[in-house]
Amino acid sequence: MKRRVEAKREKPGVGFVRSIVAEMRKVVWPSRQETVRLTVIVLIITIAVAMILGVIDLAFSGLAEAILIR
Repeated sequence: MKRRVEAKREKPGVGFVRSIVAEMRKVVWPSRQETVRLTVIVLIITIAVAMILGVIDLAFSGLAEAILIR
């Protein structure tokens, strides 16, 4: 006769948490230097886009004002 091996019953969600922990151990985190470099790049691009949109907004505001005041 074959014996049945009963699986241990885990609380709901324990397997999910264990799989999350296993996946997080596989993650390769960036170095501090790389994180700082990429953050600076994002800030520069954000400021540049904000300035471009500001200039476009001023141009459209001036155009709308010129059309409406006539």
